Amino acid sequence: MISRRRHEHEMKIGVLALQGDFDAHRRRLEELGAEVVLVKKPEQLDEIDGLVIPGGESGTFLKLLGDAGFEKLRQFVRMKPTLGTCAGAILLASEVENPKQIGLGAIDMCIRRNAYGRQIDSSIREGKFLSLGNGDKDLPLEMVFIRAPKIERVGAGVEVIATEGSDPVAVRQGRAMAATFHPELSEDTRVHRAFLDMARDALVDKLRGIFKGGPSLSDELIRQRREEKDRF
Repeated sequence: MISRRRHEHEMKIGVLALQGDFDAHRRRLEELGAEVVLVKKPEQLDEIDGLVIPGGESGTFLKLLGDAGFEKLRQFVRMKPTLGTCAGAILLASEVENPKQIGLGAIDMCIRRNAYGRQIDSSIREGKFLSLGNGDKDLPLEMVFIRAPKIERVGAGVEVIATEGSDPVAVRQGRAMAATFHPELSEDTRVHRAFLDMARDALVDKLRGIFKGGPSLSDELIRQRREEKDRF
């Protein structure tokens, strides 16, 4: 049996530290007990179990990453837990508008850049977290929007986990999460907690030898119990 203590101590979370307020994410994650690595080189992605892509300017991210860095990041987000906020959410999308831009394709969604106007039009709003799996369903959530993008379409496999009015503002697909607002600038820690929970679950699967395309941890436990029952 793999102990929770063991995988918490082994888990390392990276924050992409090329631009934006990456340090606010670092502080929040450390407050929640995570070991944090500031990622500035592509090879550092091999050393971490999850990644936060902060806000900033998505086009600048692409320039700073370069072709090799972008490809390394694209491979990472398809395999390991990743949270993208604001510009990070844009990078995770499969389709980007205003203007069109390449995305990492981790989440099947269309996202529009600067949909809420200029930085002077930035605002703090109250939305709802729809799903955390821990009883926090539909509770209010403070959201800080700064030149925020807007999610205009989500695919069938995408789960909407937070809304502001009728707009989806946080989504999840597989091991990728995206938020169009800045959770690191709010005192509410639920977005980062949800991400860390996802990263812990993924690490447990890895330590048990369950990889992408295999059974989930819960499915594996059910199978083992059935086999034990059949033997008696």
